[in-house]
Amino acid sequence: MTTAAVLFDLDGTILDTNELIIRSFLHALRGVTPPEFGREHIIPHMGKPLKDQLRHFTGRDDVDDLLAAYREYNLREHDALVKPFPHVAEVLERLKAAGLKIGVVTTKMRLTASRGMKLAGIDGFMDAVVAFDDVEHPKPHPEPVLKALEALDVRPERALMVGDSPADMQSALAAGAVPVGVAWSLKGERVLLETGARHIIHDMRDLYELAGLEWRTP
Repeated sequence: MTTAAVLFDLDGTILDTNELIIRSFLHALRGVTPPEFGREHIIPHMGKPLKDQLRHFTGRDDVDDLLAAYREYNLREHDALVKPFPHVAEVLERLKAAGLKIGVVTTKMRLTASRGMKLAGIDGFMDAVVAFDDVEHPKPHPEPVLKALEALDVRPERALMVGDSPADMQSALAAGAVPVGVAWSLKGERVLLETGARHIIHDMRDLYELAGLEWRTP
């Protein structure tokens, strides 16, 4: 069946926000978590809703103060630390020119998701954006993927869902879309395959073949 749409996670998939996210957590959790708490504790949980991560790291139910500290740092340092991964704009432009619909499905708030896409110059390619504040049940629930596909008027089996986390793979599977993992995920290819990835791409341009397009070299 031909591919009609490609959905993308945002952080860690098309935007390299990894360092920003890790530093934001370390800033917000300073003095709250044990001194040995570090990157290796944060990375396995990236991609989940922010509050869920803060609750997991601290054992606290009320994390509003930590959420505020995270967001203050994240917004302040955003533009200095965020950049697109290689070939993102090129691939989005080619997919769009070929008639495919493009969407973003993210656990970020819409405000910061939009800011990142505008900074990278890719916001104009998106036909649909589903952010954390657009759904009742974020990834790994199927709702965000299904909501994006409904907006695009595309059946799930005709859509690729590209992401860097288990939550992306699980959401895609539950929605009936094709889960595609990215090899540059900090979590590693094995974790993505174990959580349902049907394909792993090592270069954003690998999507051309999955979408039924030829990879044209310059």
